[in-house]
Amino acid sequence: MPVFVKKLLAWGSVAFLIYFMAFRPDGAAQMFKAIGAALVAMAQGLGDFLTTLMT
Repeated sequence: MPVFVKKLLAWGSVAFLIYFMAFRPDGAAQMFKAIGAALVAMAQGLGDFLTTLMT
């Protein structure tokens, strides 16, 4: 993918996030909570896997 397209998509994503947070703060908060919960669940699963693997 050309560099210009990557930059355009990256800046478009940032602009969308700023717009989303400015005009729908409750929805943005819920989205970030869900992303955080998913990351914690993945980290917990990886930790459980490694613990089981080592015992």
